[in-house]
Amino acid sequence: MKPVLVYSTRICPYCMMAKRLLSNKGVAYEEVLVDVDCNRRGEMLQRSGGRRTVPQIFVGDRHVGGYDDLAALDRAGQLDPLLRDS
Repeated sequence: MKPVLVYSTRICPYCMMAKRLLSNKGVAYEEVLVDVDCNRRGEMLQRSGGRRTVPQIFVGDRHVGGYDDLAALDRAGQLDPLLRDS
């Protein structure tokens, strides 16, 4: 499975929903709390093309977007293939 990175904050409901969706699928993910580590917020902005909202989700090197984007991929049946290594 490709590595998943979630930039989030401690109080964001959309972050919680994204992490729940991933957990329900059995996906391990790395979480970066940008409200705790301000340097990582700059990293998130650069990697996401300037997006300031959280969550910002990456699967491997691909920027998925936020929770709505992640959920849309899942509903369309495109998330599972994206998560696979091949």
